[in-house]
Amino acid sequence: MSAEIPAPQMGFPKIYQVIKNSLCTACGGCEAICPMQAAKVQLYDEANYDKFTPTVDEPTVVKLFSEISREDNYCANRQCYVDCDTCLACQNCLACERICPILDGFPGDDELDNVIDQRIGKSSIHGQDGGAVTGILKSLFEQGEIDAALSVSRNDDWETEVVVLTSAEQVASAAGTKYTYEPVLSSLREVLKNYEKIAVVGTPCQAHAASLLRENLTDKIKLVIGLICMESFTYDDMGENIIPNILGLDRKTVNKLDFAKGKFVAETADDKALVPIKEIAHLARKPCHHCMDYTSYYADISVGSIGSPDGWSTIFIRNNIGKEYLDKVKGIEYHDKPIFMDIVVKLAAQKHKNNAWDYEKFNEVVWAGGEWTPEEHST
Repeated sequence: MSAEIPAPQMGFPKIYQVIKNSLCTACGGCEAICPMQAAKVQLYDEANYDKFTPTVDEPTVVKLFSEISREDNYCANRQCYVDCDTCLACQNCLACERICPILDGFPGDDELDNVIDQRIGKSSIHGQDGGAVTGILKSLFEQGEIDAALSVSRNDDWETEVVVLTSAEQVASAAGTKYTYEPVLSSLREVLKNYEKIAVVGTPCQAHAASLLRENLTDKIKLVIGLICMESFTYDDMGENIIPNILGLDRKTVNKLDFAKGKFVAETADDKALVPIKEIAHLARKPCHHCMDYTSYYADISVGSIGSPDGWSTIFIRNNIGKEYLDKVKGIEYHDKPIFMDIVVKLAAQKHKNNAWDYEKFNEVVWAGGEWTPEEHST
């Protein structure tokens, strides 16, 4: 790449406004699609990036623009900020704009208007509640319907990492909900090189970005499984604060975390500790406070526990892709009672109310090329 080539004069991609205003979910979609590999989702550099609480290692895109990259890395010849070791720089191709869940917007007030079927299910495999996601992935691997799945695993300290599952035997390693966040889609670029039939499991923002990647980048993403999610936390807050300080437990002894009946619950083999959700909600990751998607609206299949009996999973089928794949799954037992929809609707409405901001105005301003300011976030 010649240093004499001038930087394009099209202006920053509109995703810049998402990052600048602390709305970036760190889903990893921009890293997956960027042809220059100029977008990188990492923990922010506390020394030169002050848009997040200094005590929290908040993941976001840190390499794409000058405001969030090294200030000593300016290239006078190219008139841009560039990683001079590999000569990678944002070229304003605008691919990242097409897969950003924030720039695409959120569902309307009725998050269930695209559900074509709903079931209460339980797998025989150990997992969160009914273990439905674990059972779905295992069965699809066994039948050759998928050859890779992006998910998240944890160690005994509840530290998480993105994993690429490639066999039914590996699925159990990613079972259970962690409630901390990893940029799942950041790993998609390498996965696309080696696999043809990929499933993605993620939170609403990750499921949204995965569906946009399928529309704009690749048909190798065969199934998107979204998790029903109110909010997530950084490891600093969950592993270093909530579990040991607020719940008073040794995180190495905790075998399950859960949101249930207005409480956040941690279970060990011999004990259980809980705290009202409202007492820890403020510790959620900053982008979660702007999220208006509770049930993973843009997924093919959404899975959670709310609205189902203990030990069972709530499953929403949101399109024909989801129905096609779920109908192929073996080893899932289905309950004869319907989902208790009142509580699902109530919690979705609660998330919309608590996180209300004028995202439609935000997108109107941004897509028109205008500048958005933080004080305009709330309605």
